[in-house]
Amino acid sequence: MLSFFRRKTSEDLGVSPSSSSNDTPKKEMTPSPTLSQLGYRSVDDLRETIYDFLRTIRDPEKPNTLEDLKVVYEEGIFVQEPTEGNVYVVRIEFNPTVPHCSLATLIGLCIRVKVQRNIHHNLKLDIYIKKGAHSTEDEINKQINDKERIAAAMENPNLRQLVESCIKEED
Repeated sequence: MLSFFRRKTSEDLGVSPSSSSNDTPKKEMTPSPTLSQLGYRSVDDLRETIYDFLRTIRDPEKPNTLEDLKVVYEEGIFVQEPTEGNVYVVRIEFNPTVPHCSLATLIGLCIRVKVQRNIHHNLKLDIYIKKGAHSTEDEINKQINDKERIAAAMENPNLRQLVESCIKEED
């Protein structure tokens, strides 16, 4: 399991703005680190690391992990080419156990929080229910990818406690 390895952040790398020899004032950009600078051997290594974090999330209703229930699976993590700013886009697809799962939004929230807390570098995260796997997948996909809704959900103490109990690492 790779989840115990700490990945390097941009601050750890000491990445500084590039200097320009031209006298014309230009907006200086800090180049984003490459995958190897972040401590990954390849895109597959990043995918496996993310999966190692996700596999330990506990189901809100059952005493099993999302991996045990096949809600998350390694083939459901897609690392896309980086953007112009060298930000990797990661799409995580999950498959609720039943098409009318009332906790699919909570599971998506747990996935988002777990990845954001454990991957300490710039990453665009898109989380989706597997196509055709839920009766209200479009509505749930919209909710779990909306920053304001996520922030509001995590301000609710009861919901936050439930998320914390699902993503807590077992000893």
